[in-house]
Amino acid sequence: LQPQGPAEARAFVNAFLKSSMPKMKDEAIQDILTRKAVVLEHYCKKQKKQKRKKTKGFTAKQRREMRLFEIEPEQQRYAIFLPLHELWKQYIRDLCHGLKPDTQPHMVQSKLLKADLHGAIVTVTKSKCPSYVGITGIILQEFKHVFKIITKEDKLKVVPKLNNVFSLEIDGFVSYIYGSKFQLRASERSARKFKLKGTIDL
Repeated sequence: LQPQGPAEARAFVNAFLKSSMPKMKDEAIQDILTRKAVVLEHYCKKQKKQKRKKTKGFTAKQRREMRLFEIEPEQQRYAIFLPLHELWKQYIRDLCHGLKPDTQPHMVQSKLLKADLHGAIVTVTKSKCPSYVGITGIILQEFKHVFKIITKEDKLKVVPKLNNVFSLEIDGFVSYIYGSKFQLRASERSARKFKLKGTIDL
């Protein structure tokens, strides 16, 4: 195609407008062509972005009133939660890429500090309150300041983290949890940096 000159382009536009608007007079068409500004009658309105409403969850008081975290007495049986413990052991093995005899203990410890402990079997080895020492069971619930543990005697124990030391064993690896330095929710531990060295007292 060869480029058209100004005269040919003007003739083409006039012919196109006449064929497109046969009822319009030549003067009106020329008036449209000579206008420097054209006001459009129809325009798109800008759509306002709707702000998403944040869904409000239940408050701590409402959760207590609804008893969302309470375990019914008929469900407080050790045997019911043994499959949960088996799942937890597999979860830890996968997390540590297999627990082998040559696995470094500090690597296992660092993984356990950030791992979810629901389903783990723990024992209170040291405590400022002698009545807590020796309690062993499966962790059913972990809160910021306490563990809820089901024992082999089908008793639900609420053990505070403060002033208690817990031992945890899996595949021959024994780790100790110092509750006083562990007062975090399970969801907060994954982003927390722990110091593996240093002296820790009750």
